[in-house]
Amino acid sequence: MSDFIATPQDIPVVLLAGGRSSRMGANKAFALLAGESLIARIASKIGQRQLKPIALNADADWPDAMGMRLIPDRIPGKLGPLAGVLAALQDAQLHHPEASHVATIPIDTPFFPSDLVARLAHVIHGPDEIAIAASLGQDHPVFGLWPVSATADLELWISSDDKRRVRDFLARHKVQRVEFLPVETAIGPLDPFFNINTPADLAEAETWLAALEDMP
Repeated sequence: MSDFIATPQDIPVVLLAGGRSSRMGANKAFALLAGESLIARIASKIGQRQLKPIALNADADWPDAMGMRLIPDRIPGKLGPLAGVLAALQDAQLHHPEASHVATIPIDTPFFPSDLVARLAHVIHGPDEIAIAASLGQDHPVFGLWPVSATADLELWISSDDKRRVRDFLARHKVQRVEFLPVETAIGPLDPFFNINTPADLAEAETWLAALEDMP
Protein backbone atom coordinates (compact mmCIF):
# COMPACT_ATOMS: atom_id res chain seq x y z
CA MET A 1 0.00 0.00 0.00
CA SER A 2 1.49 3.33 -1.07
CA ASP A 3 1.87 6.08 1.50
CA PHE A 4 1.77 8.73 -1.24
CA ILE A 5 -0.69 11.53 -0.47
CA ALA A 6 -1.76 14.30 -2.85
CA THR A 7 -2.84 17.25 -0.70
CA PRO A 8 -5.53 19.02 -2.73
CA GLN A 9 -5.04 22.51 -1.28
CA ASP A 10 -1.35 22.45 -2.26
CA ILE A 11 -1.88 21.35 -5.86
CA PRO A 12 -1.25 24.17 -8.37
CA VAL A 13 -4.34 24.96 -10.45
CA VAL A 14 -4.19 26.23 -14.02
CA LEU A 15 -7.28 27.48 -15.84
CA LEU A 16 -7.33 26.51 -19.51
CA ALA A 17 -8.36 29.32 -21.85
CA GLY A 18 -6.26 28.61 -24.91
CA GLY A 19 -9.06 27.60 -27.29
CA ARG A 20 -10.20 29.51 -30.35
CA SER A 21 -13.79 30.28 -29.15
CA SER A 22 -14.79 30.02 -32.81
CA ARG A 23 -18.35 28.83 -32.15
CA MET A 24 -18.98 31.60 -29.64
CA GLY A 25 -17.94 34.32 -32.06
CA ALA A 26 -15.96 36.10 -29.34
CA ASN A 27 -13.65 35.17 -26.48
CA LYS A 28 -15.95 33.05 -24.32
CA ALA A 29 -13.83 33.60 -21.22
CA PHE A 30 -15.38 37.05 -21.03
CA ALA A 31 -18.94 35.97 -21.85
CA LEU A 32 -21.27 37.09 -19.07
CA LEU A 33 -23.29 34.62 -17.03
CA ALA A 34 -25.64 36.45 -14.67
CA GLY A 35 -23.52 39.55 -15.17
CA GLU A 36 -20.20 37.88 -14.31
CA SER A 37 -17.62 36.71 -16.82
CA LEU A 38 -17.01 32.98 -17.04
CA ILE A 39 -13.33 33.38 -16.20
CA ALA A 40 -14.09 35.48 -13.10
CA ARG A 41 -16.77 33.06 -11.93
CA ILE A 42 -14.53 30.01 -12.28
CA ALA A 43 -11.43 31.65 -10.81
CA SER A 44 -13.43 32.71 -7.77
CA LYS A 45 -14.97 29.27 -7.33
CA ILE A 46 -11.69 27.36 -7.38
CA GLY A 47 -9.73 30.02 -5.52
CA GLN A 48 -11.83 29.57 -2.40
CA ARG A 49 -10.30 26.13 -1.81
CA GLN A 50 -6.71 26.42 -3.02
CA LEU A 51 -3.67 27.73 -1.17
CA LYS A 52 -1.50 28.33 -4.23
CA PRO A 53 -2.27 31.22 -6.61
CA ILE A 54 -4.20 30.19 -9.72
CA ALA A 55 -2.46 30.58 -13.08
CA LEU A 56 -4.03 31.02 -16.52
CA ASN A 57 -3.12 29.17 -19.70
CA ALA A 58 -3.95 31.59 -22.50
CA ASP A 59 -2.39 33.45 -25.42
CA ALA A 60 0.51 35.76 -24.65
CA ASP A 61 -1.57 38.78 -25.75
CA TRP A 62 -4.46 37.90 -23.41
CA PRO A 63 -6.27 41.18 -22.59
CA ASP A 64 -6.91 40.69 -18.87
CA ALA A 65 -5.52 37.87 -16.72
CA MET A 66 -7.32 39.26 -13.65
CA GLY A 67 -4.17 39.12 -11.55
CA MET A 68 -3.39 35.52 -12.47
CA ARG A 69 0.02 34.60 -13.80
CA LEU A 70 -0.22 34.00 -17.55
CA ILE A 71 1.13 30.73 -18.96
CA PRO A 72 1.01 30.69 -22.79
CA ASP A 73 1.43 27.46 -24.73
CA ARG A 74 5.10 26.87 -25.51
CA ILE A 75 4.20 24.91 -28.63
CA PRO A 76 2.60 27.22 -31.24
CA GLY A 77 -0.40 26.39 -33.38
CA LYS A 78 -3.18 25.82 -30.82
CA LEU A 79 -2.68 22.07 -30.81
CA GLY A 80 -5.53 21.26 -28.45
CA PRO A 81 -6.15 21.09 -24.71
CA LEU A 82 -3.14 18.91 -23.97
CA ALA A 83 -0.90 21.72 -25.19
CA GLY A 84 -2.35 23.73 -22.31
CA VAL A 85 -1.78 20.84 -19.94
CA LEU A 86 1.83 20.66 -21.10
CA ALA A 87 2.30 24.39 -20.49
CA ALA A 88 0.89 23.92 -16.98
CA LEU A 89 3.27 21.04 -16.24
CA GLN A 90 6.28 22.91 -17.59
CA ASP A 91 5.34 25.90 -15.47
CA ALA A 92 5.06 23.71 -12.37
CA GLN A 93 8.59 22.47 -12.91
CA LEU A 94 9.78 26.08 -12.72
CA HIS A 95 7.48 27.60 -10.11
CA HIS A 96 6.29 24.65 -8.00
CA PRO A 97 9.17 22.14 -7.96
CA GLU A 98 7.70 20.47 -4.89
CA ALA A 99 4.40 19.65 -6.62
CA SER A 100 3.71 16.11 -7.84
CA HIS A 101 0.61 17.11 -9.83
CA VAL A 102 -1.08 20.06 -11.49
CA ALA A 103 -4.85 20.50 -11.72
CA THR A 104 -6.40 21.84 -14.92
CA ILE A 105 -9.86 23.36 -15.25
CA PRO A 106 -11.33 24.89 -18.44
CA ILE A 107 -12.97 28.31 -18.26
CA ASP A 108 -16.16 27.36 -20.10
CA THR A 109 -17.73 24.98 -17.55
CA PRO A 110 -19.23 27.08 -14.75
CA PHE A 111 -21.07 24.35 -12.84
CA PHE A 112 -18.11 22.06 -12.13
CA PRO A 113 -18.13 20.59 -8.59
CA SER A 114 -16.49 22.78 -5.98
CA ASP A 115 -14.82 19.69 -4.46
CA LEU A 116 -13.36 18.65 -7.82
CA VAL A 117 -9.67 18.87 -6.93
CA ALA A 118 -10.17 17.20 -3.54
CA ARG A 119 -12.04 14.25 -5.04
CA LEU A 120 -9.51 13.78 -7.82
CA ALA A 121 -6.64 13.97 -5.33
CA HIS A 122 -8.32 11.35 -3.15
CA VAL A 123 -7.96 8.63 -5.82
CA ILE A 124 -4.31 9.36 -6.59
CA HIS A 125 -2.08 6.70 -5.01
CA GLY A 126 1.22 7.44 -6.72
CA PRO A 127 3.15 10.39 -8.13
CA ASP A 128 2.85 9.11 -11.71
CA GLU A 129 -0.93 8.61 -11.83
CA ILE A 130 -3.43 10.77 -13.71
CA ALA A 131 -6.90 11.44 -12.31
CA ILE A 132 -9.75 12.72 -14.49
CA ALA A 133 -13.40 13.58 -13.96
CA ALA A 134 -16.30 11.72 -15.56
CA SER A 135 -20.08 12.09 -15.64
CA LEU A 136 -22.95 10.33 -17.36
CA GLY A 137 -20.55 7.80 -18.81
CA GLN A 138 -18.31 10.40 -20.44
CA ASP A 139 -14.73 11.30 -19.52
CA HIS A 140 -13.78 14.95 -19.01
CA PRO A 141 -9.98 14.78 -19.05
CA VAL A 142 -9.46 18.55 -19.16
CA PHE A 143 -10.71 18.38 -15.56
CA GLY A 144 -7.71 16.45 -14.37
CA LEU A 145 -4.75 16.03 -12.10
CA TRP A 146 -1.64 15.60 -14.22
CA PRO A 147 1.66 14.25 -12.87
CA VAL A 148 4.64 16.50 -13.38
CA SER A 149 6.62 13.31 -14.09
CA ALA A 150 4.68 12.99 -17.37
CA THR A 151 5.93 16.32 -18.75
CA ALA A 152 8.59 14.94 -21.08
CA ASP A 153 6.33 12.17 -22.37
CA LEU A 154 3.51 14.62 -23.07
CA GLU A 155 5.83 17.00 -24.93
CA LEU A 156 7.15 14.15 -27.08
CA TRP A 157 3.64 12.83 -27.74
CA ILE A 158 2.26 16.22 -28.81
CA SER A 159 5.21 16.72 -31.14
CA SER A 160 5.06 13.25 -32.70
CA ASP A 161 1.39 12.19 -32.74
CA ASP A 162 -0.50 13.76 -35.64
CA LYS A 163 -3.96 13.05 -34.24
CA ARG A 164 -3.21 14.17 -30.67
CA ARG A 165 -6.31 12.48 -29.26
CA VAL A 166 -6.50 12.84 -25.51
CA ARG A 167 -7.64 9.25 -24.99
CA ASP A 168 -4.55 8.00 -26.82
CA PHE A 169 -2.26 9.84 -24.44
CA LEU A 170 -4.23 8.62 -21.42
CA ALA A 171 -3.76 5.05 -22.64
CA ARG A 172 -0.01 5.47 -22.09
CA HIS A 173 -0.48 6.09 -18.36
CA LYS A 174 -2.27 4.82 -15.28
CA VAL A 175 -5.51 6.77 -15.04
CA GLN A 176 -7.98 7.03 -12.17
CA ARG A 177 -11.51 8.19 -13.00
CA VAL A 178 -13.90 9.89 -10.60
CA GLU A 179 -17.60 9.80 -11.49
CA PHE A 180 -19.57 12.91 -10.59
CA LEU A 181 -23.36 12.63 -10.40
CA PRO A 182 -25.76 15.07 -12.09
CA VAL A 183 -27.17 17.82 -9.89
CA GLU A 184 -30.91 17.47 -9.41
CA THR A 185 -32.80 20.71 -10.07
CA ALA A 186 -36.45 21.68 -10.48
CA ILE A 187 -36.07 21.57 -14.25
CA GLY A 188 -34.18 18.30 -14.40
CA PRO A 189 -30.70 16.85 -13.80
CA LEU A 190 -27.75 19.10 -14.63
CA ASP A 191 -24.49 17.60 -15.84
CA PRO A 192 -21.91 19.40 -13.66
CA PHE A 193 -19.60 19.47 -16.68
CA PHE A 194 -22.07 21.26 -18.95
CA ASN A 195 -19.83 23.49 -21.05
CA ILE A 196 -20.46 26.66 -22.99
CA ASN A 197 -19.35 26.77 -26.61
CA THR A 198 -22.07 28.84 -28.32
CA PRO A 199 -24.44 31.72 -27.52
CA ALA A 200 -27.22 29.13 -27.26
CA ASP A 201 -25.22 27.26 -24.61
CA LEU A 202 -24.77 30.51 -22.70
CA ALA A 203 -28.52 31.12 -22.73
CA GLU A 204 -29.12 27.57 -21.50
CA ALA A 205 -26.57 28.12 -18.74
CA GLU A 206 -28.57 31.11 -17.54
CA THR A 207 -31.59 28.81 -17.20
CA TRP A 208 -29.60 26.22 -15.27
CA LEU A 209 -28.12 28.89 -13.00
CA ALA A 210 -31.57 30.22 -12.16
CA ALA A 211 -32.72 26.68 -11.34
CA LEU A 212 -29.73 26.17 -9.05
CA GLU A 213 -30.36 29.45 -7.26
CA ASP A 214 -33.99 28.43 -6.67
CA MET A 215 -32.94 25.22 -4.90
CA PRO A 216 -33.52 25.16 -1.12
